[in-house]
Formats: sequence, structure tokens, C-alpha cells
Amino acid sequence: MTKLENPILMAMIGAAQGLRGEVRVKSFTADPTALGDYGHLYAEDGRVFEILEIREAKTVVVVRFRGVNDRNAAEALNGLELFVERDNLSDDELDEDEFYYADLEGLEAVDKDGKSYGTVSAVFDFGAGDLLELKGPGRRPALIPFSEAAVLEIDLDAGKILIDPDAAGLIEDPNDRDPTAVGKPKPKPRQGPGKKDPGQSE
Repeated sequence: MTKLENPILMAMIGAAQGLRGEVRVKSFTADPTALGDYGHLYAEDGRVFEILEIREAKTVVVVRFRGVNDRNAAEALNGLELFVERDNLSDDELDEDEFYYADLEGLEAVDKDGKSYGTVSAVFDFGAGDLLELKGPGRRPALIPFSEAAVLEIDLDAGKILIDPDAAGLIEDPNDRDPTAVGKPKPKPRQGPGKKDPGQSE
């Protein structure tokens, strides 16, 4: 059994496919079939998974793991999340202004005057854009949009993100908000890394 210190979510196992132990897997890599390029994958309980075969199937990939040889074994994996260690991933695969979820968590959110609004405790995607959850002493948890208007700068070395509390929806009096403070979403923070499509230009 192996426990990861800084896990990055790479995939989630879904329903069984056929009778040979194959499973449908939701891959979080840009190229879904690239999931097989990252070596062993790990479950939260420490189990290790090795991909033997992988192929695309519409919105998922169909995977055969070593040691999973029948439908009963495949069905037992439904809902299992698979991770890799953060240190095993190269930052060179990220575009500018792209970040892994794990890199955002723990960053302190401050405004231009240095006022703290808590730290990023989680990143959520409910389908309408990514949200950062902020938690801090004496504060109720708050969700802010991961957008160019709300998140002005990310400094991983300093462990901080610079936010506009107005655009982030943290101003308590709605009359104080600037109605023009909207912006396009930032690039989606990566759960797992991906590769460019072969036809994509540099």
C-alpha cells in the first residue's frame, strides 16, 4: 500500500465494461488516453493500479487494469478516484496561467491593501465555472469565482493570490459593488496534466 504526500487527481473509475474486467474511466488529462503515460496510479487507500490497455469511448476511456480480470472485480472499483504524486508531474506541461488544484489549495487570498480573506481550502466545478473556497479564522467559508476579474494574480512562491473582493463577491453591502466588475473565466485549473493534440500549433 502506498500513501501519496501531495496527490493529484487523474481519473475516476466508472461502470464495468463487458465481462473481461474492463472499466469505463473519466480521465482528467487533456488527452484522455495519455492517462496510461503516467505510470502507476494510486487510490486513496493506497492500492496501486497499472494500466494494461486503454482506448477511447466517446466521453470516457475504457481501461483494463492489471489484476482486474472479470466483471465482478471491475464493478467493485466503481467510483474509485485515482491519483499520482504531484512531484512526478512536470510544470512544463502547463500553459501560462494554468495551475494544478493542489497548487492553489493553501494559498492565502489577500486584496491590494494586504487584507486577508482566508486561504484556499478547495477548488470546485459545479458546471458554471471553477470556484475557490476560502476559509479563515472567524470567517464563514466563502466561494469566489476563479476568473480574471476576481483573481488578479497568483504567486505560488509567496503562497498568495491577489483578489478583488468586489468582483469576488466578498463585499457585504451589494450597493458598494461595481456592476462592471465582471470578467471572463481564467483557464481551468488542472486536476491532472494533459498533452497538446497532435494538430495543435505551438
